[in-house]
Amino acid sequence: MKSSLFCRFAGLASFVVSFTPLGYVLADVGVGAKPLAGAEVLFDGTRETLDDKWAYWDGPRFGSSLPIKWKIVEDPVDKGTVLQSDDPVVTLGKYGVADIITKKEYRDFRLHIEFLVMNEAGNSGVYLQNRYEIQIQDGDATSHGMGAVINETPSPYFLYKGLRQWNSYDILFRAARFKDGVRTDKALVTMYFNGVKIHANQEINQVWGGANSGLDGGNDGGRGITDVPGGLKLQCEGHDVRFRNVWIKEMTLEKPQTGFDRTK
Repeated sequence: MKSSLFCRFAGLASFVVSFTPLGYVLADVGVGAKPLAGAEVLFDGTRETLDDKWAYWDGPRFGSSLPIKWKIVEDPVDKGTVLQSDDPVVTLGKYGVADIITKKEYRDFRLHIEFLVMNEAGNSGVYLQNRYEIQIQDGDATSHGMGAVINETPSPYFLYKGLRQWNSYDILFRAARFKDGVRTDKALVTMYFNGVKIHANQEINQVWGGANSGLDGGNDGGRGITDVPGGLKLQCEGHDVRFRNVWIKEMTLEKPQTGFDRTK
């Protein structure tokens, strides 16, 4: 059953973006998905977009310096160039030393990102609002593993294409809501992994990993979420993980709903 699902849905592309009467987003998903109309391209394979759109996250463990030391390298599968998570100051597993983050901060958004893990146990992460990690980790199918909203959902590991293959996350994210400084709605996420919907209107409870992980990580054990936007962050843990085709579109999701469907 898992195999048939993968064959049916993986690698889908070339869909149309619109809104249905129910408010569900219809969109292009999967490896190779093109930016939506009005989307901001965060990385297109060039040093120019890296320097223009990104900086280091200056967190409590930060230990690198500008310009960004991550490398622009040849795509190991296709033509073109991609971004390699590599910084000389990072020791294996020590996140927060040289993570990169967008200069712009976001609340609600639609995100597409493609990644490739070069070696066994390769580890990185995609942080929504520099808070909530969508895990990238080869060989880990636990709730701390590949494709999981870290520590809060199961890993859809069976959809991972494996080492040295391009994978995609397509995400619709709604930021937490507050009234008089009190959180009334938790952050919500709907996500496709390689074209298959694996998280649907999933609540995210907290930041995991402590203060070195991201915004609010040091507040009440990561449960003290604050009402401020945050950038998209990519983690550097001393592993060789590559990224390409990164784009984002800001949205306003008034209702607590991250409905997100393909067009067919």
